[in-house]
Amino acid sequence: MASLWLLFLAGFGLKGLCSGTPLVLWHGMGDSCCNPLSMGSIKKMVEEKIPGIYVLSLEIGKNMAEDMENSFFLNVNKQVAQVCGQLAKDPNLQQGYNAMGFSQGGQFLRAVAQKCPSPPMFNLISIGGQHQGVFGLPHCPSVISTVCDWIRKILNTAAYTKEAQEHLVQAEYWHDPLNEEEYRNYSIFLADLNQERHTNESYKKNLMSLKKFVMVKFLKDSMVVPPESEWFGFYKPGQAKDIMTLQESSLYTEDRLGLKEMDKSGQLVFLSCDGDHLQFKEEWFNSNILPYLK
Repeated sequence: MASLWLLFLAGFGLKGLCSGTPLVLWHGMGDSCCNPLSMGSIKKMVEEKIPGIYVLSLEIGKNMAEDMENSFFLNVNKQVAQVCGQLAKDPNLQQGYNAMGFSQGGQFLRAVAQKCPSPPMFNLISIGGQHQGVFGLPHCPSVISTVCDWIRKILNTAAYTKEAQEHLVQAEYWHDPLNEEEYRNYSIFLADLNQERHTNESYKKNLMSLKKFVMVKFLKDSMVVPPESEWFGFYKPGQAKDIMTLQESSLYTEDRLGLKEMDKSGQLVFLSCDGDHLQFKEEWFNSNILPYLK
């Protein structure tokens, strides 16, 4: 009898044992896939709210320690390629999935959406992601202050060197408004993702295939500079004080990524949370985010 049951499960497939749309999570800087105080808690909360859901919390590396280290030092394009390969092989995701990224995981999952349309991503939820990059690093979670000081020094003086771009994650989405040309020419991740150098029509087509692109901005964010980047806003070129919104940017007016069309069709969702970076209550999550995961 037991052998017949095992044969039934094998034929039925893992997908049939899950309920709801599968969910892929990508953590932020200095975190890991399975930290019980962060991503582990999020995974558990979603599983409790949507019984039977398949949740994949991405681990970039062989263990949690390597995962955390790679959030600082493994080339982002390599990370994205690795994740695309992993998702393509996961039998639970072949009919499609939702994705939720935290902090830098938000823009990394957007890269997955733009570069890897199979299996299909339905909804992309970016919680505190920096879609126009950052121009400041006030805090470095989970690392000693001397390491944080070193990272900050590299970003302020040599972010666009080949060495920094290849080996320092935060340099790959460092956006210097005082040196826009240098950013456009030498940023190997964000400038490419945002179509700053040339237009890749597949990036636009793939992003526009999302049902919803949800962006959460934290109104008291002390980590992201400027926090408006969480809604695709950024400093006006040539200075670092005045902000322009997504709708005022050339990315939107030229519609290089299809964001203008997505905005008008209701595919873009702008949410705010009255807290510091990634600080939210379960009640807020249940009311604002959970509906996009079902």
